[in-house]
Amino acid sequence: MSERTQALLEDFFSLDDLQSLTSDAGALLGCPIMVVDDAFHVSAHFSPLGFSDALFRTAVANGEISYEAGAMISRSEALSAGCAGFFTLDGSPYRRRFAPLISGGVRLGYLICIETDRHLQQVPEETWRTVESVLAKQLFIETSRQDKPFETAEDVLMHLLDVGFPSQAYFRLQAASTYLADFHPTGFALFGLTAYHDRYIGKHRLREEILACFPDSHPFLYRGDVFIFLHGDSLGSLNKLADEFNLKIIAADGLGDLYELPQHYKTAHEGLELITDDSFHGGSVCTVAQLRTVLMLKSLEGRRDLIPPQISALAAHDRDKGTQYCETLYHYLCSSRSLKRTCDALFTHRNTVLYRIQRMQEDFAVPLDEPYALPQLLLGVSMVLFEEKGADHFLPPTDMKG
Repeated sequence: MSERTQALLEDFFSLDDLQSLTSDAGALLGCPIMVVDDAFHVSAHFSPLGFSDALFRTAVANGEISYEAGAMISRSEALSAGCAGFFTLDGSPYRRRFAPLISGGVRLGYLICIETDRHLQQVPEETWRTVESVLAKQLFIETSRQDKPFETAEDVLMHLLDVGFPSQAYFRLQAASTYLADFHPTGFALFGLTAYHDRYIGKHRLREEILACFPDSHPFLYRGDVFIFLHGDSLGSLNKLADEFNLKIIAADGLGDLYELPQHYKTAHEGLELITDDSFHGGSVCTVAQLRTVLMLKSLEGRRDLIPPQISALAAHDRDKGTQYCETLYHYLCSSRSLKRTCDALFTHRNTVLYRIQRMQEDFAVPLDEPYALPQLLLGVSMVLFEEKGADHFLPPTDMKG
């Protein structure tokens, strides 16, 4: 065992201080390091004399790592699996080694080591295990030492979104000493950072721009996405940020009691996943209200057993013959069987639409004259069109820019 490893272990048993142990670990590894908690706040750091790095310096000054780094951590399969990995971040010439800090099966945070001279890959695995184990246990000790399980409103919100509170009363008790005790936003938004992280090299930090546009939004990172609260109509400012930073954003309104936030978040996150897919072309900013039909159909994806046999027959004919029976039926039912509106939606002559409707009834036995059959016909044909045409087909014919 080296002298510096011995010093690290001795300090662990004698000093009981994360900052001192981080300094020992940095000296042992011979590089600048940073310990962040599971909310990506900087818990401790060490840098040798003469080291200079803008990202490191900014993170220490702000008390948290950048949204880009947090998103990268949340989306990394290696880190999610409990393994370390090397990554590069825009704005720094140095490669970084990220490793999860886990104690007793609980992920408490991450150790970030900055490689200044390409030597970190030669560090023995035993040394890594010792450093990560010591820092993880100390982080656990300091977390457990707190008088309250949640120190900040952000901690409370993340636990709420994790559906961690057993009751509304317990949530209110934990929120009582934070701004959440008397906070009444009308909605929230989620910012997908994938495109921003991969391609955007900005002159301004995204957090600063968010606070400039939404002063009372309280932004924070949650599972790789930026979460902000909204107050009133915000689509104009959201579109501005989306255009400037190459973001995908989903907005949700109708937020009443904060305790109901996890239910709203689940739907919004599904919407964000939908609009960040490469097959989606409906715009960079959407609302949950605009996507409700699409999200419902997405939840039924693959359930072909629910499609009425007449609709399956129509879909097979469309595929084999290049006809448009399913699309015609969809618009006919959506327009309350208005022939004129169906023709307008399809840009098709009246006689052509009438011929198709007649064929559907006579050749495919589609029960258009049975009122109680219409809902399942509309749902079935929507499922077919969602599978074949994607989400874009069901977006409302409105300006997505709000």
